[in-house]
Amino acid sequence: MNIEELYKKVLDCSFKVHTTLGPGLLENAYEESLFNELVQIGFTVEKQKSLPLIYKEVKLDAGYRIDLMVENSIIIEIKAVESLTDVHLAQIITYLKLSNCKLGLLVNFNVRHLKDGIKRVIL
Repeated sequence: MNIEELYKKVLDCSFKVHTTLGPGLLENAYEESLFNELVQIGFTVEKQKSLPLIYKEVKLDAGYRIDLMVENSIIIEIKAVESLTDVHLAQIITYLKLSNCKLGLLVNFNVRHLKDGIKRVIL
């Protein structure tokens, strides 16, 4: 499966979770639900994956954690906030750089229509 097909499946699962749960819950509720949806359709998904920072050839545990990584290809950062900000975008860009992934999905589930809460990020 290529990255675009994988991305579409991730989007489908995100919409399914939002349709079922709606806005207003905590981020971890959406994370657990999306994790479950993705695993049910057969994807390898890592949840709260630790992401080290390499500084001057030293591996540091700086506390970075990726919400979901799907098939070692797509990073999903889940939010349940009033609106996405530049800080949220900077966060997923940092995760993409540190992980060497090229595609990220920033998903804010705290919106009436999920299409308004999705930001695709490509490096």
